[in-house]
Parts: sequence; C-alpha cells; structure tokens
Amino acid sequence: MKKLLNTLYVLTPESYLYHRNENICVKVGGEEKVSIPALTLENIVCFGVNTVSTPLIGFCGEKGIALTFLSGNGRFLGRVTGPVSGNVLLRTAQYASTGRRDFVDTLVRDLLYAKLRNSKEVLLRAARGNLPENDVVRLKEGAQRLSALARQLADCSEVDSMRGVEGAAASEYFSCFDCMLRTPAHGFALEGRSRRPPKNEVNAALSFTYTLLASEMRSALESVGLDPAVGYLHALRPGRASFALDMMEELRAALCDRFVISLFNLGQLSLSDFEADGEAVYLDERGRKTLLTSWQKRKGETIVHPFLQEKIPIGLIPYAQAMLFARVLRGDLDRYPPFVWR
Repeated sequence: MKKLLNTLYVLTPESYLYHRNENICVKVGGEEKVSIPALTLENIVCFGVNTVSTPLIGFCGEKGIALTFLSGNGRFLGRVTGPVSGNVLLRTAQYASTGRRDFVDTLVRDLLYAKLRNSKEVLLRAARGNLPENDVVRLKEGAQRLSALARQLADCSEVDSMRGVEGAAASEYFSCFDCMLRTPAHGFALEGRSRRPPKNEVNAALSFTYTLLASEMRSALESVGLDPAVGYLHALRPGRASFALDMMEELRAALCDRFVISLFNLGQLSLSDFEADGEAVYLDERGRKTLLTSWQKRKGETIVHPFLQEKIPIGLIPYAQAMLFARVLRGDLDRYPPFVWR
C-alpha cells in the first residue's frame, strides 16, 4: 500500500506559489509564509485568484504533484498533471469494458448496492444516538425504505433503471438528513439537497466536501493508471471525470456525510463561517480553513479495510478502491469489491 501524502490547500487570495530547491513555497504580499518539502505532497489545491510560477508547474509535473484550481467557493476550474502513469494496456482494457453490458450492469449495481448500504448505515448510526424518539423512528423508517430500494436493484436490467432507483434512494436519504443534525437552536438544516448553488449552510458544507472527495478520487484513479473520464454510471461528457464520480458514489455517505454531520453536531462550524451571495450560501475563508483542517485530520485516522483486511488511513480509501478496480481489469479479481463501511 502506498504512503498517505499530504495536500497543500492555498486559501489566501493573491498568493504566489513557486519552488525553491525541493520545496514548495507560498508568498503572500511578498512575504514567504510556507515552505513544504515536495516529497511530502501529492496535491496542491488553490482556491480563488492565485498565481503559480511556470517553473513550479513543470516541477510539479516532474514530481507527480497535481495542481488543482477551484473558485473561491469550491467550484472546480481546472487541473494540471504530469505524464499519465500506468500502462496503455490497462486503459485499453478499461475502454473495452464499457462495451460489455454484463460487466457494466454488474459494476453499476454493485456500486449502488454499496452506496445504499453505506447510506443506510449512516441513518442507523445516527438513530443509535441521543435523539428525540420521533427522529429515531424516522431514521429507522428511512433505513427500511433504503433496504427495499436496494432489493429493487436486483430486478433492474439496465443502467437507466438503476439510476431511477438511485434517485429515489437519494430523495429518501436526504429527507431524513435533518433528523441527524442536533443543532436546531443554531438554525442548521438541509431542507432538501440543493447543489448549484447550495442554498443553505449544510448544503454548502456537503458540496464543498464532495468536491474534495471528487478531486482525491480522480487523483487515485490516475495514480494507478486508469482514465477518470470513462465512466459507467455517469454519462460520458466532455470535461467531466465521470468515472471519478462513479467511484465516489459508494464513499459519499461514509466519508463525506458522516464528516459534515459531525462538524455541525460538534459545533465546529457556526453561522459566522458562511457567507451569502444572492440565493447561494458558501463557506467563507475561515469556514473553509476549519473544514479543511478537520478533513486532513480525518484522513489520517486508520480503519481496517473491509476487503483487504489491512489497516489503512482513511485518506487512502480512494486509492485502495482504484487499485482494486485495476485488479479486476487485469483479471486478478473476478468482481469489483465496493467499499462498505462496517
């Protein structure tokens, strides 16, 4: 298993990034604020308007450090990477697999089984907490409905019908979400999932965290030699990392939703950590720093991977799943084992 490396998040506007010897450096207002050894990094994520020196771009490409650019609100803008890793035979096998209906149907069904199973576990985990009785009942009912929808996947003969089941499951799951938030006095509530733009604080935190996971999933796929754009569940679209979105579906509830719920329930995010822009609500600079600090800490915690039966940092789960999928394409595994949180 590879070593978990760090991600450098650059949040301060008008920062200047460059490299000196083997270090990544950041200046703000002409003063150097950060100098980090390049060998400890695998990603640099820049928020808002920043400047990156052209020598640093070349240096990052040579060292295998990805440069990702997001808007100040966390919207993906672009990504710069070095030479494609892996061998052409693996990607050729990936492209060929998209034309095998039995392979695609089985993979998508397994991904969605895992997504629904992990979503159900989030609801049941919350129901075991100190919640009002009516919330506990609602969460258990939601978990039962997710189980019923999971059984419907077995009868789906094509991906489009599986997408329909997924949509119904997402609607049921998010309708229970507010029962898991123990902060009514602070006015935090999901009030239904809103994406573009997020219309309240909980949606803003979820969307921001999903963006982080999508970036890390894309990096993981590229690191094992897979093409993150060639998906199975999400339709192919120019400029979209469809396969990265496919692979993160099984991880959303386990890695992102539980994390965001904890941030609000533990009082780590407050109303002052958000800002409004018309109907949209986004994390402000302080809120992003709070979330990212907790995210990095969470990634360093370890679990026993349910399939590999090895103790790994949570931050390496995307890499582990990408590696397992590559093994399927190589013929080392008969079927992809999705991540199911236990």
